Amino acid sequence: MPELPEVEEARTRLAKAAEGKTIARLRLLHPALAKRITVGKLRGLKGRRIVKVERRGKHQLLHLDDGRTIAVHFRMNGDWEIGKVSDEEPRHTRAALELENGTRVALTDMRALSTVELFDKGEGDGVLALGPEPTDPAFNADSLGVSLARRSGEIKPALLDQKMVAGIGNIYASEALWLAKISPKAKAASLSAHRRERLVQSIRDVLSDAPAGRYWAKHEDSKWNVYDREGEKCPRCGATIRRIVQAARSTYYCPVDQKS
Repeated sequence: MPELPEVEEARTRLAKAAEGKTIARLRLLHPALAKRITVGKLRGLKGRRIVKVERRGKHQLLHLDDGRTIAVHFRMNGDWEIGKVSDEEPRHTRAALELENGTRVALTDMRALSTVELFDKGEGDGVLALGPEPTDPAFNADSLGVSLARRSGEIKPALLDQKMVAGIGNIYASEALWLAKISPKAKAASLSAHRRERLVQSIRDVLSDAPAGRYWAKHEDSKWNVYDREGEKCPRCGATIRRIVQAARSTYYCPVDQKS
């Protein structure tokens, strides 16, 4: 699944291609996408200008000059392929945004799980209901404490809740907890203010250092300390890294360094 830095890199490419440009048409080629936006609303996009491309969590938001917003989520393996309308359509294209200058932004997705939605002015914030960005000053030890106080479960699954903090995925949750020396099995509500401060800073540090490549491929610049390293040595203490399953997701951690 694309993680936050990947989505931000995709947003940058999209903004370069589409920001300030006028829409010729948006084509939804997969039946699941076509159900989300009516034909009439699609026609109404013609002539609308894309004034800003923003990322919130893992959502990419195209803000239009009439106040509406096109929201795209890559889900498991969506991506943009940017070219010209006259080019051959990329394989696995699920939606295509065509601009009046001849640019085509294709949403490609082999698994066809990506989503495209159209929100009226002000509607998107309520529907998405995302928490603060990890870099937002509003995300701090105190706000995290308020969110965690209501939870009876473990900290790793809690970090994946996009309403608590936007954009933290499975990889970064594991890596941030390792960096903060916190067990993924620790009760979320039990974290002290000091440990929450360490966790907030570790989340920011991990995201700042992360490469923006596709993580299902092995990259030479990958810097993972525990993720996908079951059975290998912890780079900090040398203990054997373990893997457990939490909320149907793989969690990797050091049983010596990361105490509950």
